[in-house]
Amino acid sequence: QSDSNEMTINLVVLGKAQTGKSAAGNRLLGSSDFESHLSPSSVTTRCSLGRTGRILGLIRRNGRETALCVRVLDTPSYPHPALSKEQVRDMLRAALAQHFGEQGLHLALLVLRADLPLCPGESNDTVQLIQELLGPTWKDFTAVLLTHADKAREAGYSEETYLQSASTTLLSLLNSVQHKYIFLDNHNSLIKEERNIVLRKLLNFIQKNNYQVLLKHSKE
Repeated sequence: QSDSNEMTINLVVLGKAQTGKSAAGNRLLGSSDFESHLSPSSVTTRCSLGRTGRILGLIRRNGRETALCVRVLDTPSYPHPALSKEQVRDMLRAALAQHFGEQGLHLALLVLRADLPLCPGESNDTVQLIQELLGPTWKDFTAVLLTHADKAREAGYSEETYLQSASTTLLSLLNSVQHKYIFLDNHNSLIKEERNIVLRKLLNFIQKNNYQVLLKHSKE
């Protein structure tokens, strides 16, 4: 991708029901591709891919401006109230192969709520799913998105004070993924500048990982 003046980053959002996965995907895309609303059940029941147009002004490679395209795969919650764990896993494997088999996956985004404490064992299912999907190097390719960060701020927490008082469960998870985390507000739409800040952070994680990808099919 480095020889063209366009770069695509491939992301998948994963998490439990009502953590705000679809809403987070919409914010990254700057669109409303994914259905997202408050519901007593899980809103998303299948995988779907959203993509941006060319975003300018975020990256330069080899001394010239490069357009960025972002592709986000939205996924059903895990565990899911209406689907078995096997169904969700199989659906995810098929969708990852279909959408990212050619270019590979840059980052899995584990979505957690910043306004709820993370209790021991609570993220185990999703972390286990990520390990199964991505394999032994999953930690290098996983970042944590902390949604509803505006509620934490309204309660008087800055990002720094929030992490100082966070549960040991959350801190050890952030530690295991080499502190790749992003706080995300829960407003319906991010203003362009806020979205660019989030995308720059994601690009920084990908860059530190030397633009490596996972799940890419080798061509015969």
